[in-house]
Amino acid sequence: MHYDLLIIGTGLSGLMAAKAAVDLGKKILILGKGIGSLSLFSNSIDLLGPSQQGRTMEENLSLWIKNHPDHPYSKVGLKGIEDSLSSFLSLFPPPYSFKALGRRNSLIPTAAGTLRPTYLIPETMAEGVSFPNGKTLIVGIKGYKDFYPHYVADQMKCRGITISLTDFPNPGETANALARLMEKKSFRQEIASKIKEHFYGESRIGFPALLGLHNPMEVKDDLERLIGTKIFEIPTLPPSIPGMRIFYRFKEWLAHKGVPLLLGSSVKNGIIKGKRCVAIHISHPPLMTTYSADRYLLATGRFTGGGLWADRERISEPIFNLPVKQPETREEWFRSHFFDSLSHPIHQAGIMVNSSFQPIDEGGNLILENVWVAGTILAHHNWMDEKSREGIEIATGYMAARYALST
Repeated sequence: MHYDLLIIGTGLSGLMAAKAAVDLGKKILILGKGIGSLSLFSNSIDLLGPSQQGRTMEENLSLWIKNHPDHPYSKVGLKGIEDSLSSFLSLFPPPYSFKALGRRNSLIPTAAGTLRPTYLIPETMAEGVSFPNGKTLIVGIKGYKDFYPHYVADQMKCRGITISLTDFPNPGETANALARLMEKKSFRQEIASKIKEHFYGESRIGFPALLGLHNPMEVKDDLERLIGTKIFEIPTLPPSIPGMRIFYRFKEWLAHKGVPLLLGSSVKNGIIKGKRCVAIHISHPPLMTTYSADRYLLATGRFTGGGLWADRERISEPIFNLPVKQPETREEWFRSHFFDSLSHPIHQAGIMVNSSFQPIDEGGNLILENVWVAGTILAHHNWMDEKSREGIEIATGYMAARYALST
């Protein structure tokens, strides 16, 4: 079967590219090794961390674009960022929606007991904004070892407790297991009963972000009714249940639209003729499957997603063998001090693209005319320092697909 657009990568950038293509009425295929990095990192939607006090996010983005002409945001443009966010938000109507408070970053608590800035917050975390020291109870569950309520509470100057549950007796249980148990009414009733034994009338209760995979607002509302106070989620160590909710929502929407999403598909290489990709090979040992399309969009991420490979000498892109913008030698990947005030050059490594997100070389020459690139695999950004990961993925995935399908 032949497609209008074949998307390689099932992270947020690939999923946003898919949505943009479907909205344009195109026939697409999405391929990925797994469910992407949403299950690892994403809890809320980071757009841009560095900001000037008193300015809105729109004003800060405008200034950032002006000062960083090679950044992916500069290729998207302010209107493109706004349109892409609107497209993303359309998938999350109430009750489980995302919102920006005052069109600025808000500070939400973390599992390390710190506050971090983020832009779009899921409804389940909204009550944790403007953390009221001393008026909050942090709750952990015995057997779940990726959240330490007393440590968080000590840092946030409030109270923490750990409750024991009969339905969760085994130490080392996973976040997925606990999130699924949260969707059982009897489990929530036991949680509420245990908390009320230690409740001193706090105005809010912070839980690890495990309030169900599919109906988190139903879980949250029921616990609030049973306990009698407001509840909010605190992001935890990976895996990210809020990130998995995003993935499952995209998957549900794409299935409803009849879009094939092939997980467990490891792309071996693209078949190139001249300056065009004519097909890609999928490895299913001992078999090899070939898929073809008019256009291809690469959204495989950097090192975590396998979009970039590093050996002892160089960083490479394995599917299309695209040139990678990187330091001249391995010795230049990192600065002399690990905690240097400047970011390590390796964090800027990635694929160079033109203003339409097509891959180019150092001289600005187009490499493949029917391939587009999106997401964190792009060069000239450091999403960790910028706190821009989800914003880059949403904006570039959306715009790269639109550019691809306008040709």
